Amino acid sequence: MNDLLLYMPFNCYTTFIISLSLVLLYTFQSVDTNQNDFESDKEIIVLRKIGHEILLQSGDTTSRVLPVKKLSDNEYQLQFESRFTFQPDTLVSIVRRIVQKNELPSNYIVNVLECSSREIIYGYAIFGTEKNDIVPCSGRVQPKNCYFINLKFQKASVLNIEKKYVIMVISLLALVVVLFAASSYRRGRAKNQGLDSSIYSAKNLDGQIGRYFFSFEEQYLFIDENKIDLTYKESKILNVFVKNPNQIIDRSLLQKEVWENEGVVVGRSLDNYISKLRKKLKRDSSIEIVNIHGKGYKLQII
Repeated sequence: MNDLLLYMPFNCYTTFIISLSLVLLYTFQSVDTNQNDFESDKEIIVLRKIGHEILLQSGDTTSRVLPVKKLSDNEYQLQFESRFTFQPDTLVSIVRRIVQKNELPSNYIVNVLECSSREIIYGYAIFGTEKNDIVPCSGRVQPKNCYFINLKFQKASVLNIEKKYVIMVISLLALVVVLFAASSYRRGRAKNQGLDSSIYSAKNLDGQIGRYFFSFEEQYLFIDENKIDLTYKESKILNVFVKNPNQIIDRSLLQKEVWENEGVVVGRSLDNYISKLRKKLKRDSSIEIVNIHGKGYKLQII
């Protein structure tokens, strides 16, 4: 991963981290949505099972449990085709057994409403342990009537974060760590090569030659994490080529640019410097300093 991130400029780092974060968020959001839909469908099926057993306990084996009505994200209403009677402790037992067996949330409230008035004629609350449960009037049989049964599950506590969100947070933190580590690694490698962070700043570079980056002011070439130092005259000659790529540069012009202020020009000096530059540019086969017989030289970039 470090090798991949090492060559990315800062804006690419930013794009990389944002893209991965969005992918993760989208993935977990999709998983969360699908999971919520699945759980909701499961709860409706379980509630129909509860309605079925309530009717059986009242001696009704033929009438239907009507479609379950979803009142909110965590509250449902059971409706029945026919009137029925129930005993509270039997109702509590049926709901507890079926909820536990199907691994629905262990904290919930049950309210029985009279259909026409919508008044609550019986209700109780379960909080996971019998010591904390609130179950009044368990022995009193309710008369035969039309009833709705509302069942409301407790929402997950903020402190009880689901595992998928923990994984998401850890993943995002891991991406930040990777970003920081890669950035530190890159700076460290640059310093080991005798460079500072300015190597990555375009203001210190005078041009690019193939895969090489060239700084005339600081007199170096940079390629594949390697800094190649140049002499003052090598930098001046190369600077002329960089400004005139794929063009023939007359020998006299090169000599004038480099030795004009020194007064003395040694005949073979230019050829010697050209030879040294060729060696320093040999890491990239797409560039070459070509000798144009009788005229001068050309920096040929394929």
